[in-house]
Amino acid sequence: MEKILVIGSAGQIGSELVVSLRKIYGNENVVASDLRTDEIGKLSANGPYEILDITNRADLEQVVDKYGINAIINMAAILSAVGEKFPMKAWDVNMNGLINVLEVSRDRKIERVLVPSSIAAFGPETPKDNTPQETILRPTTMYGVTKVAGELLCNYFVEKLDVDVRGLRYPGIISNETLPGGGTTDYAVEIYYEAIKNKKYTCFVSSDTRLPMMYMPDCLKATIDLFQADFGKLKHHSDFNVGAMSFSVEELAASIKKYIPEFEIDYKPDYRQMIAESWPRSVDDSLARKEWGWEPEFDLDAMTRDMLKVVGEKHEKGLI
Repeated sequence: MEKILVIGSAGQIGSELVVSLRKIYGNENVVASDLRTDEIGKLSANGPYEILDITNRADLEQVVDKYGINAIINMAAILSAVGEKFPMKAWDVNMNGLINVLEVSRDRKIERVLVPSSIAAFGPETPKDNTPQETILRPTTMYGVTKVAGELLCNYFVEKLDVDVRGLRYPGIISNETLPGGGTTDYAVEIYYEAIKNKKYTCFVSSDTRLPMMYMPDCLKATIDLFQADFGKLKHHSDFNVGAMSFSVEELAASIKKYIPEFEIDYKPDYRQMIAESWPRSVDDSLARKEWGWEPEFDLDAMTRDMLKVVGEKHEKGLI
């Protein structure tokens, strides 16, 4: 029986991932955990929730032992924009926390570990279009540095210490449920909320900024598909590119204007513009498609229709 611990469950992806996993494996078999307390009610309503600091190995061991955990998904991370303001905190959480997860997994003989990476692992010297999985990794953010180091560390645990670790590089993730938490691609979520509420948005990157993006249902699908993949069939492990769509902010705004013609956008790029310019415009995810059957379901227009529908309903109910 699977006993899965999801670390970082209160985050944008983690909060929805827990719900999806509980539908598959049963409420009691998926333990949500985070340092944050604001999501306790939501995540403990139908399953266990633990307050957990990933940088505290003893606390992690206690939770693993308490529930008989045999699989871990580590979603805990300080993201790019926040990481530039607090670089040493980003290193502590993203690297020292990861080391704790990997060491506890080795010592407790955890059967599977999934650790997401990000397109932030790429840098200015990386090819921008159709970026290959194996390429130059020279990021310019602390978040990116931790993701490159994390990928290498996870692969080391696979190759030298015989731990089942797998991971995928998330593009920008767009959700209609949870607001983003300090990433450079936050604009791609904020724009929908502002379009519904105020019919206008001021974007913190320029109109021609183009980045790989993914709608949350595809993000959850990719994560769970890789989590469930046959490890013996994986030739790569901790650095899978996954893609769904790539678009500029201008194209995103045009997609929204199809359904809200009065929507207006202007641009005031800030420090996040330089971060965005260091990342790919699109990625080559052929290895993920080949090795574990990755296939996205949403394109830009399908995502926009669904986002506006869901966010609009929330606005009508006074929830946003």
